[in-house]
Amino acid sequence: MNKNIIALAVAAAAFGTTAQAVELYNNDGSTFSIGGHATVGVAGGDEDHFAVDEKSPRINMEATQDLGNGFTADVKGEWALNMLNGGDNSFTTRLGYIGVSHDEYGRLAAGTQWSPYYSAAGIADQPIAFANDFLYNNHGAFGTGRADKLVAYTKGFDFADAGALNVGLGWQGSQDIKNGDVKTGMTDDRGQVALGYDIAGFNVNYAYTGGDIQHTSITGTEKAQSHVVSAKYGTYGKGLFVAGVYAMNDYMNYDDAAKPGYADLLEESRAYEAIVAYGLTNSLNLSINYESVTDEKLGETVYATSAIQAEYDIHPRVRAFVGYEFDLEGTGYYKENNKKNNQYAAGVRFFL
Repeated sequence: MNKNIIALAVAAAAFGTTAQAVELYNNDGSTFSIGGHATVGVAGGDEDHFAVDEKSPRINMEATQDLGNGFTADVKGEWALNMLNGGDNSFTTRLGYIGVSHDEYGRLAAGTQWSPYYSAAGIADQPIAFANDFLYNNHGAFGTGRADKLVAYTKGFDFADAGALNVGLGWQGSQDIKNGDVKTGMTDDRGQVALGYDIAGFNVNYAYTGGDIQHTSITGTEKAQSHVVSAKYGTYGKGLFVAGVYAMNDYMNYDDAAKPGYADLLEESRAYEAIVAYGLTNSLNLSINYESVTDEKLGETVYATSAIQAEYDIHPRVRAFVGYEFDLEGTGYYKENNKKNNQYAAGVRFFL
């Protein structure tokens, strides 16, 4: 079975991690594997007490089946693992989908999955501790990260020395928007498209996601949409890696300073993410990143942060990390209504 076609399904999920899994079964065109990681450490900040913390631990199971005639089916379930809060739910859904892939015809998948939009917008979402917060504002409903109830088609075109083109399309039906456990609105049909080109170690991307939205912070119906462009050079963790993301958003990002305990959607915002990293041959990877979101209607910065981080493989399955994020603060209204909160984190990630 040609496993390269399955890579189309999991490439986005490998951002910022070592993609590992234990294959438990492989026979007669069928495979079954278990993967994921457990990550714990300590974290704190100006506004947060020093405490034991976890960083997105998860466990997943994946099976594939050769269907013949070049087609391969796969199914994956992934669950966030609650490692710290005794008595709470142990598992919540992160991913769950079924897909069919073909070397020539591409891949079609349905379920909760990393979106085509994320393949462009998430290229800088690499460090374990701090990066790309703006992508996760209701990302399940908006389709900017792990998109809920998404139907996606992806296809790659290899032009040998001339590079490779990757195309992605996605569609979601109606979704609830939540602030915590409280429903604050809903989206209607949403569509997205992503284009990426790779050549000589460079990668450039464009993606769009959009659809109608009804929300408690707006009157009537508006279109929540995002155009994003991004570029990168190199591979994270191996020598020099540089990446940048620029997103032009309408009703996609939150103004957490608007009202205590309530989040309003910004009518028009811009989001920026940039990272420079260098991975040494001994596996030590050093990085510095910058992130900000601006409110274009007010002409002010909502927030801005910069983090310095280091990651080191104690063992091929065990990675230590440490990071410190500087709160560069917003401007004007946002600086007045948000307290400065520098943050730090350190811990260990154990890959299953």
